[in-house]
Amino acid sequence: MAAGYAGPRRAKWFLSPVASKKYNVRTAVENGLPVTARKDKKEEGDVMVTLNINGRDMQVDADPATPVLWALRDNLNMTGTKFGCGAALCGACTVHLNDQPVRSCVTPISAAAGQQITTIEAIVNDKVGKAVQDAWIRHDVPQCGYCQSGQVMSATALLRTNRKPSDADIDAAMSGNICRCGTYQRIRAAIKTAAETLA
Repeated sequence: MAAGYAGPRRAKWFLSPVASKKYNVRTAVENGLPVTARKDKKEEGDVMVTLNINGRDMQVDADPATPVLWALRDNLNMTGTKFGCGAALCGACTVHLNDQPVRSCVTPISAAAGQQITTIEAIVNDKVGKAVQDAWIRHDVPQCGYCQSGQVMSATALLRTNRKPSDADIDAAMSGNICRCGTYQRIRAAIKTAAETLA
């Protein structure tokens, strides 16, 4: 860790009366209710930012420089996207921004406003994402599982644009994703299986 790094900014959050407790966010989203995340005490520089996440507009009351990762995890209680490094080096925090893989730990919510964010929570609703997840299970890819949401998001982005990836294509698309358990061969095999399923 860099000297002086205090870790991610944490705050106490609560949700609007529509979804008054964090564990009700998913239920509210599933039932089409509006979700607004805000802090119990407004800080200087905080604004209400509307983010389109998994096809739903959600409002986040936070500093515009807040990374998408922390808006998802801390504000909206969507914990499928993981914190790995905070410097866009490991890929654990990968989400799709307008169908392109991005590292949410360094993407400010101000840059994501007005764009479509897709997270691991919704990837199963996508034909390509479902094929990738099924292949992941078939090849028993996850070990500890921590990096897997980012791996699945990157693999899905690859197969959306390239249904017959070569080993070099897979290596290039997945190069920003680190698996500390070393399941790279299984990841490659799963991507090839998903590609065959989609062919």
